Amino acid sequence: MRIASLLPSATEIICGLGLRDSLVAVSHECDYPHDVIDLPKVTQTLIPAQATSNQIDSLVRERIKTKLALYELDSAAFRSAAPDLIITQTLCDVCAVAESEVHAAIKSLPGTPRILNLEPTNLADVLNCIRQVGNAASIGPATERYVSTLRSRIDTVLHRSQSSLKRPSVLLLEWLDPPFCAGHWSPELVELAGGIEAIGIAGKRSVTTSWREIAAADPEVLVIACCGFNVERTMQDLPILQSQPGWSTLKCVQTRRVYLVDGSAYFNRPGPRLVDSLELLAHALHPTLHPLPDGVPGAKNIFVDGN
Repeated sequence: MRIASLLPSATEIICGLGLRDSLVAVSHECDYPHDVIDLPKVTQTLIPAQATSNQIDSLVRERIKTKLALYELDSAAFRSAAPDLIITQTLCDVCAVAESEVHAAIKSLPGTPRILNLEPTNLADVLNCIRQVGNAASIGPATERYVSTLRSRIDTVLHRSQSSLKRPSVLLLEWLDPPFCAGHWSPELVELAGGIEAIGIAGKRSVTTSWREIAAADPEVLVIACCGFNVERTMQDLPILQSQPGWSTLKCVQTRRVYLVDGSAYFNRPGPRLVDSLELLAHALHPTLHPLPDGVPGAKNIFVDGN
């Protein structure tokens, strides 16, 4: 089977299932595992490389209004890849190639490739998406073994968290200018990790959140995982929060519990590394209760690890 992945989470699912050799093309954002980086890229972004966070937000909002995606398909590369199975998503209206563009492009391909749309909104959905990909590739038994391994890791964190006597209030932000509180599966991860999400609602979309709402929630722990940004890029936007009135009086600032994580790798890709995200979050909230697994980077405390 020849598989084309149009989103990073699908690429991670495919490789987690042992199907790396079936990948013939990926999106421009696919960067994990590292051996997919040199695969042919069949998408490109319309976001300027030097755009600020606020400019990116404005561009996304404009595209939502016009129902246009921020990514476009490289038709020539797509035809050259000649996939049998195309995996994309319908979760975000602008953050993948438009479904209509994919359908138009397959008319130029030999045969009739199958299109698999993934649309997870919670952790159970993500596991079911892994099953969908495995079933589409006809590796059902291996898929169930893989899902069981991920489920076991989730249950281990849950079991440890249940022994915690203190569950801090946690605000998980996925954008800073303007602030967005994280929705979908993220509040669920907070709960499993032994915290209480201060604003975000499990299974609902991430939403713009005013500074007034953040200050009123006054979280005991603040975790920042900007969508598509690594820690270094997120650090550039941190002064936006630090300049807000009342920043220094927030509980999370007073107790020095503000963390940054790589939002490109963790929390924002609904694939296998959401389990890694859970484990690193659990360690940040309850470090003596949850050990940090090998290969999973710890969250960066802006006070302890440098600002």
